[in-house]
Amino acid sequence: MYTFIKKLLKQKEPEKFTLAFDAIPAWLDEREKILRTTLQTETDAPVRNIRNATAQLQIIVNGIADAEHDPAIHPKLKAIAKNSLPLFVKTMTASLSKDLPEDIEEFYSAAVECVKICLNSTRGQGRYLQVVFPGEMKAVKTGIDAIGHEMNAITTSLTTYQEQKTLITEVRTLYNVLYDIRTDSGKALEKGQRISTRITEITNRIEHLKKELENLHSDAGMKEIKKTRFALEEMEKKRDGVTRTYTTLSMTASHVFRKAEKIATKQQHSAEILALRRTIDFLSDHTLPDPDNLASALAMTCPIAERMIAAGEIVLKNKEERGIFSDTRQFCTEMYTICLDIRKQDRECRNIQDALSSHPILVQTNTLEREKTQLEHMLEKEKQAQTDLADWRKRIVEKIPALEKELRDKIEEIIGKGVQLRLTTRRRYEGKYQRCDLFSRSRLLFFTGCAT
Repeated sequence: MYTFIKKLLKQKEPEKFTLAFDAIPAWLDEREKILRTTLQTETDAPVRNIRNATAQLQIIVNGIADAEHDPAIHPKLKAIAKNSLPLFVKTMTASLSKDLPEDIEEFYSAAVECVKICLNSTRGQGRYLQVVFPGEMKAVKTGIDAIGHEMNAITTSLTTYQEQKTLITEVRTLYNVLYDIRTDSGKALEKGQRISTRITEITNRIEHLKKELENLHSDAGMKEIKKTRFALEEMEKKRDGVTRTYTTLSMTASHVFRKAEKIATKQQHSAEILALRRTIDFLSDHTLPDPDNLASALAMTCPIAERMIAAGEIVLKNKEERGIFSDTRQFCTEMYTICLDIRKQDRECRNIQDALSSHPILVQTNTLEREKTQLEHMLEKEKQAQTDLADWRKRIVEKIPALEKELRDKIEEIIGKGVQLRLTTRRRYEGKYQRCDLFSRSRLLFFTGCAT
């Protein structure tokens, strides 16, 4: 019984105003129309009264301009009035004769300016006219007060209108921000799905390429390739060994020929200098010289060095130098033969390399490897794009609750009571159509992409 009575006595919560999110723009337009109509209705009478009052005030001012001075007034006051009156009438007429705009906000600004000028004129030049035209100046003051009274009425209505207009503008801005978030979130969801699809396709393709490469590497043709590669390695070792021998001999001979060049320079034997330099260039060059050209150069310079050695002008320092120049004919023949061997082995190595590079299995392997490398780079970029998109969506979702609350609070401020904003939409979710609430289920809407 107590519980039943308590429920009966329990005060009901005031009913909240329900507004669909998508209906906000139209609702705001309607509020603006009502607000404008209300302002027009509330200010029609004050505006009419102000127009009449300014016209009446102009008549009073015109009357002062044509009025007769009281003859009993002191001559000095008459002189003051005579000087002040034209300025007063000119200022008042200039202000009162201006057309007041039809737009209420423009009308209000113009009327405020008019009253301000009239007051300043009355307090300025007008104060000298109080004694000369007491009745007329009292009427001027009464007219200005009448305009001011009507202005106060407009001020109240216009202030309310401007406050509400500001709220409407703020609500419209918040709506646009949330609408853009919804739109961008939907686009981001679609983009994320496309990225996921590309990631799956690229991953599947890479796995397929790996299997193809495994099959190629297990093929019987790989045995032949391995055999050819082994032959190439052996040939390269043999060539490298001969090349080292050539390098050692050429360095040793060059050392002796440089000594001979210095001696020939001192002795000013130009022909010998040229011959020695040519041979040194052949022996010092990183590329292998032509065997015939090298043999010809050595045939010319070896006798020069032998003569200098025999004359004691060159002293051989080690057994390598003595071994070369003890039998230069043998040395020349050996260098010629080595050059030919290296050239021959180079050709054989290139032939084997060409055979390998054109082998169908290796060609296909290289093609698949290149594609796999490109796809791996693409996969890395797609995953980074996916991460960046997820981070962006997370930041966006974090902003939504505060924006939603601010939007709801602003609308409540406009209508003066509680508000429930809803986004009613139908979407396919886990096999059922569901209804999404904008505020209670914002994460479902914005993070999973509830369609509008």
